[in-house]
Amino acid sequence: MASDAHPEIELSSIKTFPVHVAIVMDGNGRWAKNKGLSRSEGHRAGGEALDRLLDFVVTLPIPFFSLYAFSTENWKRPVSEVQALWDLMNEFFEKRVDHCIQKGIKIRASGDVSKLPLLNRKVLKRVIKKTENCSHLTVNFCLNYGSRDEILHAAEKIMQERLEFYKNGQKNKAEESITEEEFEKYLYTHPIPPVDLFLRPGGEKRISNFLLWQSAYAELYFTDKLFPDFDQNEMLKALAWFEGRDRRYGSLSE
Repeated sequence: MASDAHPEIELSSIKTFPVHVAIVMDGNGRWAKNKGLSRSEGHRAGGEALDRLLDFVVTLPIPFFSLYAFSTENWKRPVSEVQALWDLMNEFFEKRVDHCIQKGIKIRASGDVSKLPLLNRKVLKRVIKKTENCSHLTVNFCLNYGSRDEILHAAEKIMQERLEFYKNGQKNKAEESITEEEFEKYLYTHPIPPVDLFLRPGGEKRISNFLLWQSAYAELYFTDKLFPDFDQNEMLKALAWFEGRDRRYGSLSE
């Protein structure tokens, strides 16, 4: 766990970067409340903060960046707020797709996107197609995503595959033990590698059903900064903290 007590960090001082960073974009509503604004205005401020953050991340040697954009639990929020989130998503993609192409940003999505509103599915499909050849940074939008749902989905897919083996008389294959590599092929995030650095602005210290399998050995960084205020300097603090971690993966330090 990290705090906000870092001095100003220079990018040149950081030598080791994570391959995959994940972030829970938390605190938009509280940010708005603190300023006497509506929650929708808070989400818009969060979208603007994300826009600025991606412009910075694309300059770093970080190839994968996952965003908790809409969880399976977010459907429980007021209908007006949910609709505002979907409208903002469309606006964000429509305005930024050409910029993504210029910067080499590939957009992809993880989650059960079949449940998204039709217009959002069309916009998302178009943006994914337009950026499919970009290779500098992959930005993974987790939409209608929940990690428990993802794990159950993967288990069901493997079960269906095993049943097909039985039906086709391939008993040996049907009874093979499931490996981690096989299981991961059915995760929404495949083939993105595991999370190295898990970021959560907003003051909460939990992972909220986000990338549970992928974050088994992630370094967890929590900050009280609300997401609309999570800027380049905050990102540098997190990266400097990550560089100082001793990542042992269950082994001992050298």
